[in-house]
Amino acid sequence: MERVKRVLIVEDDAHIAELLRMHLRDEGYAVEHAADGEQGMRMLEGGTWDALVLDLMLPGVDGLEICRRARAMARYTPIIITSARSSEVHRIVGLELGADDYLAKPFSLLELVARVKALLRRVDALARHARIEAGLLSLHGVDLDPLARTAWLNGRAIDLTPREFDLLAFFVRHPDKVYSRMDLLDEVWGYQHDGYEHTVNTHINRLRTKIEDDPSEPRRILTVWGRGYKFASGVRDEAAAP
Repeated sequence: MERVKRVLIVEDDAHIAELLRMHLRDEGYAVEHAADGEQGMRMLEGGTWDALVLDLMLPGVDGLEICRRARAMARYTPIIITSARSSEVHRIVGLELGADDYLAKPFSLLELVARVKALLRRVDALARHARIEAGLLSLHGVDLDPLARTAWLNGRAIDLTPREFDLLAFFVRHPDKVYSRMDLLDEVWGYQHDGYEHTVNTHINRLRTKIEDDPSEPRRILTVWGRGYKFASGVRDEAAAP
């Protein structure tokens, strides 16, 4: 029998939290609620969760700090941020900190439930894909273990965030193929939203600092001007465009 998936809601509005709990339980999820940031952080660290529905504006520890701490944990928990802060800046900050999706208040409860379901399906699909391709991925001095989610550069372990690992693994699996920022949002993040392309740039820049000898002249993750990015299958003699 398949394990019941557990969802943690961190939301200080009791009415919204109860409605979310009811709708998610109707879908068969086990749902728990934390009413403030400190309680939410304790519950997140003390349990195993399949998804986190996280408000940004919380008493005590705010949602962005919880998101930041969640992404520092060994276990990857998918995060959907909900917030009355609907500006593009807050969306980008939340996504760059590692959130998987962002829904501005007021939102449709049915839409949020649909996004939770879609996110959990995608996580399951990625896990199955990793099991199928459980062998070590190696290219251009980069070695990745999809199951252990560990990475090495020229035999030296490198520290990657979960999203950086997913992005690098996607590139290594598809060498020399050019992807636009929207392509990468769809394939790695699981959504296409105008205005979020900046988060792709940020993650690629961070990856370059970790896997390039000179991030200003990359030889692995290359920019193809006007089209997007690709991962070179071999070392180039000439300097690449940043």
